[in-house]
Amino acid sequence: MDTAYIYYGRTLTWKELLEQVQSFAGYLVQAGFEKGDRIGLFMQNSPQYIIAHYAIQYIGGIVCPLNPMYKASELDHLLSEVEMKGLFTGGELLPEARKVQEQLHQIIVVRYDDYFPEHSSWKIPEDLNVSSIQLKKNEKRWSEISKNAVPLTEPEEVDMEDTALLAFTSGTTGRPKAAMLSYKNALYKTAAAVKANDVSEQETWLAVMPLCHIAGMVMGVNIPAYTGSPCVLFARFDPPEVLRALYEYEVSIWYSIAPMNEALLSIAEDTKLVHLRLNLCTSFGMPVTNNLAQRWRNIAPQCALFEASYGLSETHTVDTYMPQNNVKFGSVGIPIPETFIEIHDPATGEVQLTGDSGEIVIQSPGVFKGYWGRPEATSETLYNGWLHTGDIGYYDEDGYLYFQGRIKEMIKSSGFSIFPEDVEALLKEHSAIAQSAVIGVPDESKGEVVKAFVILKEGHSMDESELREWAKENMARYKVPAQVEFREELPQTGAGKILRRVLKDQEV
Repeated sequence: MDTAYIYYGRTLTWKELLEQVQSFAGYLVQAGFEKGDRIGLFMQNSPQYIIAHYAIQYIGGIVCPLNPMYKASELDHLLSEVEMKGLFTGGELLPEARKVQEQLHQIIVVRYDDYFPEHSSWKIPEDLNVSSIQLKKNEKRWSEISKNAVPLTEPEEVDMEDTALLAFTSGTTGRPKAAMLSYKNALYKTAAAVKANDVSEQETWLAVMPLCHIAGMVMGVNIPAYTGSPCVLFARFDPPEVLRALYEYEVSIWYSIAPMNEALLSIAEDTKLVHLRLNLCTSFGMPVTNNLAQRWRNIAPQCALFEASYGLSETHTVDTYMPQNNVKFGSVGIPIPETFIEIHDPATGEVQLTGDSGEIVIQSPGVFKGYWGRPEATSETLYNGWLHTGDIGYYDEDGYLYFQGRIKEMIKSSGFSIFPEDVEALLKEHSAIAQSAVIGVPDESKGEVVKAFVILKEGHSMDESELREWAKENMARYKVPAQVEFREELPQTGAGKILRRVLKDQEV
């Protein structure tokens, strides 16, 4: 098939995609970018995101995906962490990008409407329509590059072990670090996902998950290119538009999180998605259950819905898959080919027996090279020949893996990984806050939400709404504390380390 992506009714062919990749690769070289340079992608799902991703790798650069929900204080940390040289940014995000501009050689500014059709029957999110932008020094307009760049017809030679991607993650603890993922990691996981799920080049995909997330990248950037299959791309999840696209474009495979399926079921009425055969789904916010799978068949009678996989950024995700002939709800499936997963006793390192819980540890061609510039953090995660995930799980008698939670204190909210140390570091930037501690508390719709315990500096006052309003301006929305409790003191060790587990116990 010649169609590569369909974006709000605009079709982009593989030939056009390659030409655009080569044009932007040529521009990057001409602008002084070289092999090994780190270049950020700070924009929403769009053809520009995909073109920029491959253009960076075409010159041997390193792709650095950035969540478009980030604020300047978060960008500042991430740009410094890897000494990022350039940034592709959506026009609506330019005000945040400009706050960290002094760190960058150049910002390339994207207008999403460059890739909208002249007339679209699709509901385009309002924030994708950016008004006229006045550029400043060291800023370049995407559309000008697209028209005037001299294409680079031969890609830079790379080794499969070269770093292709930096995925920002806190690993098991701390503020975000950059996991170095190689071309081998990415190719192996893409091929494994295709093979394990019996994906063919005849499929039509739909991608709505954020491409800046590792799972969204595999499903929306890597697999379409690997198989040559067309992909319907949306900037975000809009239930009526997604339901219409699944039907009108005869989509055969898509990746979702369980709340999305519930949202579509609530509006489907008489819609029948007869072409949809596979729905890889993740338990974010609510579990993927047999009940959900059966109800999904009411609108997609030929579609198998089950847990997509277990994975993490440090392994380029997709460490397991679910055999379609023996789906086990509650499980995350079995290891993909060439991946070895064991359950170790966290205290002794001994392999646990079937049914016994312990730390999930992994060996595979997908395991990352380490954290950029963080040898100590790398050695805390990669040792004794295994990647230590910090996650708890067990195997059943059939070799199916069950994920139970996190050994550390990471918070999972609506599919986002939130690390207490990160939110605490951001809260510390408020002039009135002396100290804070952050934990996750249960939430029916999101799984968990952030609760912050705050000690104010002497002579300062603030209420919960004021703190939340400040947080909305200084951190990604999903990190903003849903609950705030002001205290005079926090539980801590003799050495001064905050005891979050005590706060957790007090909540229970």
